[in-house]
Amino acid sequence: MSTDQDTTVAELRQLIADFIRERDWEQFHDPKNLAMAIGTEAAELMEHFRWVKNDESRDMACDPEVKAKAGEELADILAFVLSFANTAGIDITTSLKAKMAKNDKKYPADQYKGRY
Repeated sequence: MSTDQDTTVAELRQLIADFIRERDWEQFHDPKNLAMAIGTEAAELMEHFRWVKNDESRDMACDPEVKAKAGEELADILAFVLSFANTAGIDITTSLKAKMAKNDKKYPADQYKGRY
């Protein structure tokens, strides 16, 4: 089975594109609906940790059952993120690296280390 260590973003994007095309779902995957789907799936991930204290949530994330459920929600989020990138023609790697460069300037490590 493939892992993060040996799978590219391009392979994941193609996996999602093929899945959507085989079902003729491109007609439903417009930017508005995909943005809403990302938000909905993120809310479903949050539900697993609602009303839980921070330390307890760390422990829960190590529980195999919770980890499996959270992994499914994270996979749903990622699938919609990849579909959004495919639909909008956004290069995720370029976007992420550019955003991290902005964040690096906005939050210099020497000033923000250990602070939020």
